[in-house]
Amino acid sequence: MADSIPAPFDVKLMNIVANVAFVLVALMLLAASAWWVLRQPFFPISGIKVDGEVTHNNAVTLRANVAPQLKGNFFTIDLARARTAFETVPWVRSAVVRREFPNKLRVTLTEQVPVAVWGDEAGSKLINGFGDVFEANVAEVDADLPRLDGPIEQAGQVLGMYRVLAPMFEPYDFDIAELRLSSRGSWKVLLDSGAEIELGRGQSDEVSARLQRFLKTVTQVAGQYRRTVADVERADLRHNDAYALRLRGVTTVSPEAPRKIK
Repeated sequence: MADSIPAPFDVKLMNIVANVAFVLVALMLLAASAWWVLRQPFFPISGIKVDGEVTHNNAVTLRANVAPQLKGNFFTIDLARARTAFETVPWVRSAVVRREFPNKLRVTLTEQVPVAVWGDEAGSKLINGFGDVFEANVAEVDADLPRLDGPIEQAGQVLGMYRVLAPMFEPYDFDIAELRLSSRGSWKVLLDSGAEIELGRGQSDEVSARLQRFLKTVTQVAGQYRRTVADVERADLRHNDAYALRLRGVTTVSPEAPRKIK
């Protein structure tokens, strides 16, 4: 029997190319079919589970507010967009969204924790411990929260200054009711006693040094007029090596110059 003649190289190459092309087409058809199946309403999201300490929202209202914004089924939903949808809900600081087989989403929420009210009384903004300002219903928070105000881009700096100054008033049983930073960079404090203190410009170390000098001497000065620190109505610390002081019923300020404190 004669030996079989081997197929020419070009024929072998054509067969290999044809086989590869067939496999590729089959894979593409399979992938397209799978994608078509996944996009059909066969795998709807039937539930959303909410985790985390949620005090200003509840699972029912969260699902009602967010569900209409969720597009796609269990496999095709965009988790990044779903996270953004949850983070637009008032009081929600961050959200982690993941799929839970076979047909649910599990959402872990972190709510905002306000440390102060931000802006004027007509506003509806709060600030958290990270210096982030957010919109919320101010009526839901503790009425004793201090009020901070200033250029919005400097909110973190205002919060930082508050944290420096607030402990300085504690030995005198005063709390900061308001701390404001003007557009020109000048600081002003309103105490819960009603006293207004102009602190002037500067970084925290400069302002705190100025305030410390005032607090160390104001008791003595007020005593000269038979008054106490609680009788301070207004103080202006923007003078070099001196401050102007107004006590209830008394003032240490002449029309020409403030009283100098050495």
